[in-house]
Amino acid sequence: MMRRYAILALDRFKTDAKTAHGVIRYGDDEVVAVIDPSAAGRRVRDVLPYLNSDAPIVAGVSDALQFSPTALLIGTAPKGGGLPPEWRGAILEGIAARLEIVSGLHEMLDDDLEFRAAARAAGTTIWDVRRPPDVPLFSGAAYDVGAPVVLTIGNDCAVGKMTVSLELVRAANDAGRKTRFVPTGQTGVLVAGWGICVDRVISDFAAGAAEQLVLYAAHEGADLIVVEGQGAINHPAYAAVTLGLMTGSAPDALVLVADPRRRQIETYPTPTLSYSESIAIHERLIATVKPANVVGIALNTLGLSEEEARAEIERAGAETGLPAGDLVRSGAGDFYAAIAPRLGKRPPLTATASA
Repeated sequence: MMRRYAILALDRFKTDAKTAHGVIRYGDDEVVAVIDPSAAGRRVRDVLPYLNSDAPIVAGVSDALQFSPTALLIGTAPKGGGLPPEWRGAILEGIAARLEIVSGLHEMLDDDLEFRAAARAAGTTIWDVRRPPDVPLFSGAAYDVGAPVVLTIGNDCAVGKMTVSLELVRAANDAGRKTRFVPTGQTGVLVAGWGICVDRVISDFAAGAAEQLVLYAAHEGADLIVVEGQGAINHPAYAAVTLGLMTGSAPDALVLVADPRRRQIETYPTPTLSYSESIAIHERLIATVKPANVVGIALNTLGLSEEEARAEIERAGAETGLPAGDLVRSGAGDFYAAIAPRLGKRPPLTATASA
């Protein structure tokens, strides 16, 4: 089902609306308006040029209705995943207009008695994107997948792992390889129209969820599978989901995604890892289960000048000896061509019987 989205991003569109940005840039569903009174009267392109969208920004839900949306998308996913209390009125207004409510929050809006009653009365629905299906424990079936699996990893959360994954898929498909994107977070699910938000799955089953996603992509006939990473391995809050994806998706190769300006994990005093430290810890951890190497460094240089970005890319390449680049700033074609020869299958580690 194709949707026509009005995106709710009250006073946050420019600064804290990762879900909105991802859906606008990569989604197939049409975005007809963004709701943000702080930027009303402008277009998306005027606020964030790199999104390449002429969708209007309006002050409220009533203003968005003139563009005939069919759904109201919650455009942000704040830490903790709670609904900003000041947004309740806008959501109720959307429900009254019989818009489908689409939310990637950890807070399940369909469990909210007021929202549920209003939606039922209006004859509309609420889609909680993060509500997980039942998934089995990891079985090891992912080891038998014939297509190479690439997992993006990061030096922090919100550094561009989904973006890099999607750009790699686009470049690989352009090069003639049938490549499938595996979404593991709310924005990726909204972009692709399928997937599981692994950070919502009970921890014992996170690896199983990742495995099921890889198996689905393989069943669809992919020649290459690119799994969207989450969190960071040394993130005090989100390391668990990172490790679950590392074991459950059974990757054959890793791509490190990094914001070179980050010196500490966002909102925590924990220092980010250097490129060499990050490569070493990821490769050592995964070597105990199914060996995989980091094959390239994808940098997020948004906000840097061309000269600054070039210097950071050169530094990453010199420090690691690996292909490095910004896949949004410069395109992903050259980066994919450089890592493609390294994307082969790797067997899992197996115990050998002692003599």
